[in-house]
Amino acid sequence: MSSVPFHYVDLRAFCHTTEDEARVERALRTYLPEDFGIERAETEGFHGDRIVVLSARVESADGIRAILAELAGLGDADRVRAELDERIDENCSLFVRLDKQAALRGEVALGEGIELRGKVEAYPATKDAAVENAREALDEASGTKTRAETETGTG
Repeated sequence: MSSVPFHYVDLRAFCHTTEDEARVERALRTYLPEDFGIERAETEGFHGDRIVVLSARVESADGIRAILAELAGLGDADRVRAELDERIDENCSLFVRLDKQAALRGEVALGEGIELRGKVEAYPATKDAAVENAREALDEASGTKTRAETETGTG
């Protein structure tokens, strides 16, 4: 598959008052292409506490490929593939929650703290077609080196 069957991939992390914003941004960048811009929005929590929302939308094929390569490097990548039917909704959106603490260590893991939403291309726009397209994209990405493998010369 030469093209990437995603319209875009959104990544989002919340930075609470007890967290260092620079560290949360670094965790989010674990999944983003190098030098990719991150949007910052401030909001207020239920009890009046400040929450910073850090987010990025990746629309380029190369950027999406880089994110998929990181996902394919998950220790739980087979679990994500097996759960695609539950992770993709009727609007053809893929949802994956990623571990913010692991990302701070440069690791890729399922968990809490970073939300990934990818809009899967599917024609016709059905959940079944989106699941198949996402599965093919993840399978293809599993042969792509992750950023960590590229930097260390492993893989």
